[in-house]
Amino acid sequence: MNFQQLKIIREAARRDYNLTDVASMLYTSQSGVSRHIRELEEELGIEIFIRRGKRLLGMTEPGKALLVIAERILNEASNVRRLADVFTDNATGVLTIATTHTQARYSLPPVIKTFRERFPEVRLELIQGTPQEIETLLHNGGADVGIATERLNNDPLLVAYPWFHWYHTLLVPAGHPLVNHTPLTLEHIAQWPLITYRQGITGRGRIDDAFQRRGLIPDVVLSAQDSDVIKTYVELGLGIGLVAGQAGGEAGNPALVQLDTRHLFEANTVWLGIKRGQLQRNYVWHFIELCNEALSFEEIKRQALEPEEAVLDYQI
Repeated sequence: MNFQQLKIIREAARRDYNLTDVASMLYTSQSGVSRHIRELEEELGIEIFIRRGKRLLGMTEPGKALLVIAERILNEASNVRRLADVFTDNATGVLTIATTHTQARYSLPPVIKTFRERFPEVRLELIQGTPQEIETLLHNGGADVGIATERLNNDPLLVAYPWFHWYHTLLVPAGHPLVNHTPLTLEHIAQWPLITYRQGITGRGRIDDAFQRRGLIPDVVLSAQDSDVIKTYVELGLGIGLVAGQAGGEAGNPALVQLDTRHLFEANTVWLGIKRGQLQRNYVWHFIELCNEALSFEEIKRQALEPEEAVLDYQI
């Protein structure tokens, strides 16, 4: 058994058992991947994967147990490589944050400003992506911290810390008839063309669930990933827009009016995610502490290095 074989097992699970993708990720050939799998199964005397012909469909029960062990071994090996960095210089380095556009644009700036004042020798890299892309970056080491509303708190390989709650808000052109509807209802909103986030990001599921519970089907004429894009098309008159509350402030834009919808849609939570069991430089723990003062440095670190999944219950 060797590290390459364990990496192949892990990547196969991550990449939906597509050996071509596994080979590309590990810079090897597909035949080499197949050979490593066959040799490991022969050495252990078990079948790791469920097969249909040459195609892998999933993992057997022994394979699932092996995957857990492989993740732990590879993570500890990564920690060994990180030891020198962690204990030599904690005041310099790079902090890579994978986040959504909404958080990068509207929520992170004051935190980043304070962090830079405390750690002037740490360079920051912001990578914007979807929640799924952020999750993948945390898994493969492409980011130290991930920030998103979706996915991060449901991944057992990650530790997710709550940052803040937020609600959706409705944007309409100035003079729109909905400005005069008090209280605003889902029935009112459903009468107009709607522009909002695409599926899977920025609380879109909460929007769909609210309408479904009322037996309504909103007329979503345009969906986008970027709050600013949504606002642009609302301003053009293509429809009314549902955006994250922190992205909806339009005090400087007389063309748009922001309407409160906190009574219509459930609250969303922004999560800060890091890879479970992985050593980090101290400035990573401090960054999370800056985002939520209810989380102490010691507790952040303890939960991150906890080998088993733990449920966090902090006030935010």
